[in-house]
Amino acid sequence: MAEPATSGTVRTETDGRLFRIVVDNVAKKNAFTPAMMAELSDAFTRFDRDEASWVAVLSFAGNDTTAGLDMPKFFGPAREARDSPAGNIDPFALKRRTLKPVVAAVQGLCLTIGIEMMLAADIVVAADDTRFCQMESKRGIAPLGGAHFRFLTRTGWGNAMYHLMLCDEFSAERALQLGLVQEVVPAGQQVDRAIALAQQIARNAPLGLRAMKEAALRYIEAGEAMAIAAIPTIHNSVMGTEDAKEGIRSFVERRAAQFQGR
Repeated sequence: MAEPATSGTVRTETDGRLFRIVVDNVAKKNAFTPAMMAELSDAFTRFDRDEASWVAVLSFAGNDTTAGLDMPKFFGPAREARDSPAGNIDPFALKRRTLKPVVAAVQGLCLTIGIEMMLAADIVVAADDTRFCQMESKRGIAPLGGAHFRFLTRTGWGNAMYHLMLCDEFSAERALQLGLVQEVVPAGQQVDRAIALAQQIARNAPLGLRAMKEAALRYIEAGEAMAIAAIPTIHNSVMGTEDAKEGIRSFVERRAAQFQGR
């Protein structure tokens, strides 16, 4: 039997080359149930498999992006189990992800998984009333949808640790400054702007865009392993130099170093 509409749903529609995905659980500030999470995965999978759809726009009904998870339905006595089929697209892009472009629009409360879902997209448009917070550690848990590394790749170590450790609320302008979102627009205009960007993207060659995205993803995935593998080479190229010895001496002698490039 279908769940009542008040439990929330994920709606989809197509408009030419655009595939729109709308999360709708306004009565609970778009809090996600397990059923909604499965519906979102199904929606992204339909987009990925639809040759006529070139760009997706992810948006959220009402005044808020999401308050996060509907916790009792995930962790309480009445918790629901709802698994997605093998091979489905993961809305958090931690497992299988689409190589097609995805533009997200966010507004109002954008908490926890809302941030992680928007960071799984390629471009984010935020309303100027958006309030972000990655607050899992305040609840005795930790981010499980990719925030722990996507904050880092988007904002740098210090900025990532600042917000992940403080679990503080920050504004759309701060998110823009950090690079978590790409545009900030007046509240109410975020979806239209996301659609306009998606339409512009859809005028480009789709196979070229997908190849470019795949190549960029390979760089991100391999980057950390390559950086670690390079450490011995870096060590060997600098630690035995005269400049390295001068740097240590100047520190001990409390004076400015005089480097020679040797």
